[in-house]
Amino acid sequence: MSTRIAFIGLGVMGYPMAGHLQRAGYQVTVYNRTTAKAEQWVAEYGGERADTPRDAARGASFVMSCVGNDDDLRHVVLGDTGILAGAGPASVLVDHTTASAEVARELAAKAQEKGCHFIDAPVSGGQQGAEQGALTIMCGGDADAFERARPVQAHYARAVTLMGPSGAGQLTKMVNQICVGAVVQGLAEGMAFAENAGLDVQRVIDVISQGAASSWQMVNRHRTMIAGEYEHGFAVDWMRKDLDICLREGARNGSELPLTAMVNDFYRDVQALGGGRWDTSSLLRRLQQRREDTSTADHPGG
Repeated sequence: MSTRIAFIGLGVMGYPMAGHLQRAGYQVTVYNRTTAKAEQWVAEYGGERADTPRDAARGASFVMSCVGNDDDLRHVVLGDTGILAGAGPASVLVDHTTASAEVARELAAKAQEKGCHFIDAPVSGGQQGAEQGALTIMCGGDADAFERARPVQAHYARAVTLMGPSGAGQLTKMVNQICVGAVVQGLAEGMAFAENAGLDVQRVIDVISQGAASSWQMVNRHRTMIAGEYEHGFAVDWMRKDLDICLREGARNGSELPLTAMVNDFYRDVQALGGGRWDTSSLLRRLQQRREDTSTADHPGG
């Protein structure tokens, strides 16, 4: 393929996503804040490395980004060394960051001023989905630009859907995170209950995962939860950031999110345990720690 693509941000998601594009035959140029990570990517996949987002975007028909938050996104898109300083007319910017709907609309307007298109395209599926090329992508933006970018995204996604105008992708991702947080907390409570009741937790999951209680989290996370292994997956720090975005948007649009606020506080407790980089399924560890603390208080000195 002769199509040039820039990929900005090589974290646990962006690194394999950009790799899928290079292996599909696109000419991929990457930029990452940590140069060593970009050099590692080039050594593994080929392609090229740029010193700035502007340099990466030059000559690219599509510019993909996947960074940390609103401020990071503004930094790589705007300014003298940002994507828009290098992007040509009619290029399509596809942002996979989980950010606010507000920043998506802001950057879409800035891109339009330059004759470019901006698609907010947050993803679901985690690191595993990125590595396997099986992400779910929810998009907001111009329909024609979306159709142009969809075949490119298909190389690392199993579903790419236009949800509406700019910001709609981010709003849909907020719905996703609201639902995920509640499901993980429910799973953690159920597993803690089974453990406290003296049941074989694995056998319990084997049974209930065949019925109405089943979920992606149950099927894909119960074994590591039972083993107390959390050094993988979607980090608590990232989930806290996402749920903060949900709560701010909920306050703006009049949505009551009491469970989301509660789960967000529970993740704050996990951070206090030193689990900021643990997988979100570590809500179970919080419950186990609380039980241990209660037991110690009831029986001081053992």
